[in-house]
Amino acid sequence: MPDLLLGLIGDNIAASSSPRLHRLAGAQNGMEVQYDSLIPPAIGEDFDTIFARCAREGYRGVNVTYPYKEYVARKVEVSDPLVAAMGAVNTVLFEPGGPTGWNTDYTGFMAAYRAARGEVGPGKVCLVGTGGVGRALAFALVALEAAELRLVDRDTAKAEALAEELRAASRGTEVVTGTEVDALAAGATGLVNATPVGMVGHDGTAIPARCLPGAEWAFDAVYTPLDTRFLQDAEAAGLSIISGFELFFWQGVHAWAHFSGKPLDEPALYAALRNKTPA
Repeated sequence: MPDLLLGLIGDNIAASSSPRLHRLAGAQNGMEVQYDSLIPPAIGEDFDTIFARCAREGYRGVNVTYPYKEYVARKVEVSDPLVAAMGAVNTVLFEPGGPTGWNTDYTGFMAAYRAARGEVGPGKVCLVGTGGVGRALAFALVALEAAELRLVDRDTAKAEALAEELRAASRGTEVVTGTEVDALAAGATGLVNATPVGMVGHDGTAIPARCLPGAEWAFDAVYTPLDTRFLQDAEAAGLSIISGFELFFWQGVHAWAHFSGKPLDEPALYAALRNKTPA
């Protein structure tokens, strides 16, 4: 038996680096970590069946990704009021009293943003996608004191519901919604992709190159591949880049802390992951 049994539940995750991250983290602590990729369509089981099996079969916890982050938030106890307000969970611990939920996308994005831009505020931000990761990023941007947050989503009801929640939690961030990225990206300081567009199996870009001039920084939640078309276009336009790898790294570091409580040599882990050192 491994020292720590973990997993990732999500669709289209075959290329995920999460198993390697947690195995490397375990190796730093002299632990054997088994981290399983649990893909409902591939397994032929629905999310509820897989989730219940993980709880029953001794998993310490699971990460949860697209498209289940909002769904799983309704199945776990969430002690953090901010995460409860988000309604999206990406890290679950199976405790004796029942599963508990956390959101390390939120904390991970804040860490990634500060590492790249220090204390400089986000400014006016156009964020495309208001699903699970989009909700976490939106709350993080409010916490980072963005001057304005422009939410782009074809589902106007979902975007406006998030906007109302953000206004209630805001420290002064103006929040607006719309369906057209061209209109809401105009004059933005930061551009954020919180959709799956650009990842393996979802080619393209959610923020066209024509929207980039005038912006200062860009972030893409996608990290497989690292060099998405959106980030390539943004770099060519002279924007400061924060890749999805940075969010992946920090959310994983924070998830590891929840799963194990064990310390990490973060620079060594970062270098190993970027160099694709085998775990």
